[in-house]
Amino acid sequence: MKNQNQKFKKESGSILVLVIVFAAVFTTIGTGLVGMVSTQHKLSSQKVASRQALHIAEAGINYYRWHLAHAPDDFQDGTGGSGPYIHDYKDPEGTVIGKFSLEITAPSGCESAIKIQSTGWALSHPQTKRIIQVRYAKQALAKYAFLTNEDVWFGDDEGLKGEFHSNGGIRMDGTQNSIALSAKEDYICQGCHGCCPLPCSWNEGSGCYCPIANCKIDCPDFECQDPCHWVEDEGCECPGIWGEGHGGPDGLWQFSVPVIDFLKITQNLKTLETEAQSSGIYLGSSGLGYHIYFKNNGTFDLYQVTKKRSKVWGYNGEKWVHQSNDIQNETLILPQNRPLPPNCAPIFVADDVWVDGEVNGRVTLVAARLPDFSHNNAKIIINGDITYANSNSVLGLIGQKDILIPFYSPNDLVIEAAMLAQKGHVFRYYYPSWENPTYYIRENIHTFGSIITNTVWTFSWTDGITTTSGYRNTDMNYDSSLTFNPPPYFPTAGDYQFISWEEVE
Repeated sequence: MKNQNQKFKKESGSILVLVIVFAAVFTTIGTGLVGMVSTQHKLSSQKVASRQALHIAEAGINYYRWHLAHAPDDFQDGTGGSGPYIHDYKDPEGTVIGKFSLEITAPSGCESAIKIQSTGWALSHPQTKRIIQVRYAKQALAKYAFLTNEDVWFGDDEGLKGEFHSNGGIRMDGTQNSIALSAKEDYICQGCHGCCPLPCSWNEGSGCYCPIANCKIDCPDFECQDPCHWVEDEGCECPGIWGEGHGGPDGLWQFSVPVIDFLKITQNLKTLETEAQSSGIYLGSSGLGYHIYFKNNGTFDLYQVTKKRSKVWGYNGEKWVHQSNDIQNETLILPQNRPLPPNCAPIFVADDVWVDGEVNGRVTLVAARLPDFSHNNAKIIINGDITYANSNSVLGLIGQKDILIPFYSPNDLVIEAAMLAQKGHVFRYYYPSWENPTYYIRENIHTFGSIITNTVWTFSWTDGITTTSGYRNTDMNYDSSLTFNPPPYFPTAGDYQFISWEEVE
């Protein structure tokens, strides 16, 4: 009996040890499982919270899009004070489940886009935040290779690369690689655009003479070129865009499209004057004007024009004028090698200004006499080649009236700039051959950027067959980077668009 009892005690002790061991094992496994489940739950909750935070941050961006649609010039969230601006985020039942914080950076001379940074978080996990940063901007009118308020004719020796728009009609005989837009369904084609409207007169055996630069047009018996037709007492009525160019068959001609209001795209010159006086460069009246020569080290030399070359006769698009737009003598104004204005502030010249050189940086040059009297508007004259030192450089030229290419311009001219002639035109006068047989006709002009001109534009004049004055060959190229990164203070139009979206770590 004693041996049996001892045996039973040994077996009971062994079972107890096993129970304790298994209990410890199960406890360890159970604790681990609970810990793992708890960890997975926390991770899952954090992932959900992170996704919620991203959605809430996006809601903040969308909220400010809505705000700008109703108050496009308010960059302080309606508070009149500085941010950040914190808002509740509610679920469909109206319960606050999160918040977003907004930081708004208003446009500046250097940056035309609005920067919106939105930080979102859920109330359940306030430590889990997501940040979205976007740039939101209107398209700059510098997106157009060419923009005009008037009728225009591109000859067969002219090529355009980039979108162009006219509020008038377009005769397109040249080449293009992008869309052409006209605000006209049809229009009366001008005499020196190869047509015969009044007040042209017909001379038997000679053709149609129009009072524009003594322009002779071969238009026998007042017949209009196809697809135009003659309208009694008016002239040749043509489609909004027509001509021998291939853009029509290629589907690149669109008319009629909405008018671009030039009264709204011109810049406030007084504002630019104030900006230049406070943080840029302001040059007062000098008599004949200034010459600014840009240098590839990010500086420019400034000269005062002391004498102009002899006057020549030229047709300015409205009348014959006897004037000079060329420099004879000039004096360097010290200090030499002046740096470009900081923070993209403008250079404002209260006088006429000649410009050329190699630009290194981002700058806008303005020529305007204020207060504004139409008989005394300032102009910009392209004195020679204007090029960029690198791909980050850009030059804006804003003329109160005209931006002109003078009589003694280079035979081969390169202009890299966005040009805006607010009340006049980007233009080379019609210069007759008897003024100088060498300079009345030039060979090649190449532009890279944008041409925005209020009134009639041209670099060349033709009798419908050959060039009679100006540049024989015109090559116009647009700078795609100007659409959302224009020169400082250049006008924009249309609705805001996202141009970048990124999550900030």
